[in-house]
Amino acid sequence: MARVNDQKRGGEAPSAASAPPRGSGASKLGTAAKRDVIKATAWRVLVLSGPNLHRLGKRQPEIYGHQTLEQIHQLIAVEGETLGTSVECRQSNYEGELVEWIGAASEQGFHGIVINPGAYTHTSYALYDALLAAGVPSVEVHLSNPEAREPFRRHSCTAPACVGKVAGFGDASYLLGLRGLVQRLGRAA
Repeated sequence: MARVNDQKRGGEAPSAASAPPRGSGASKLGTAAKRDVIKATAWRVLVLSGPNLHRLGKRQPEIYGHQTLEQIHQLIAVEGETLGTSVECRQSNYEGELVEWIGAASEQGFHGIVINPGAYTHTSYALYDALLAAGVPSVEVHLSNPEAREPFRRHSCTAPACVGKVAGFGDASYLLGLRGLVQRLGRAA
């Protein structure tokens, strides 16, 4: 079952929410299909959101939409459940905390990272270095399309450290990034 742990800066205890359980169609599957289901549920993905994303729903809804980050995390949990993947969602406004989470991802049993670095996309070589050194593949996601916005947003420091990038699809960018990462993990297995 996919699980979302919303973790934010400031010592707040993570709140947990589970996606609704799916039907137990596994009992109708053949042996090979059961092995594939077991293999698919082995993936753990860390979903990170950077500065100001905790303000979604209030901050420039004409650009970022009306959904809150917590609502997007719930959509990610449902998508993770569909993919047979465990997800953990975290948000921080602090570059160093994001760097630490990325650096610890592999040791904490995560197989990949989906990251929306927010404004750090355009400035953070520290995140770039952390993603390169993480030892797990990552996908950069953005709610809006940075390349269609102000000139300073058109350069990503972090994308070259990622295996892919999804932008401009609103909350679906996170879901498409997760789906692409899980597909890549499955091919690499």
